[in-house]
Amino acid sequence: MTPTLTTPRLLLRPHRMEDFEAYAAMWAEPAVVRFIGGQPLSREAAWVRFLRQAGLWHHLGFGFFVIEDRASGALLGEAGFHDMKRTLEPSIEGTMEAGWALRTEAQGKGLAEEAMRAVLAWGEAHGRGARFTCMIEPDHAASLHVAGKLGFTRFAQGVYGGRPVVLLERRAAADASAP
Repeated sequence: MTPTLTTPRLLLRPHRMEDFEAYAAMWAEPAVVRFIGGQPLSREAAWVRFLRQAGLWHHLGFGFFVIEDRASGALLGEAGFHDMKRTLEPSIEGTMEAGWALRTEAQGKGLAEEAMRAVLAWGEAHGRGARFTCMIEPDHAASLHVAGKLGFTRFAQGVYGGRPVVLLERRAAADASAP
């Protein structure tokens, strides 16, 4: 079962069927996908991604949360963890790979950092791994900045889906001294 987390401005909660139209609209925005595959998602592809979120929680015990604006109730994006079994060297399989995406109008307001601080705290509190990873395209300065503020550091570069990526890691607070 997906927990619900709150921050000063956000409600992080499970995906609901009534979220789908706003979700599909978000993933169709060119600014949202520019550094996440590069191509807007069709409604059908957004549906598959939407359904994947419930499967993550069911099978792995972690996943993504909807980011909802507490004041308006609007869907602003999503943030959380996955393990996508990616064909990637070096492998990050078996780690809690962090990710976040925000609608265009929600970007640049500190919301990704606010959401991910809550998500990472949940991950640490529930023993979901001592090492968190993320994969960001090297030209995505905003996400690299957010990752740095969250304590992620670069450990490798790679290629995923034909595009260069930077691989970053963050140790859980209790494991911060590990090599």
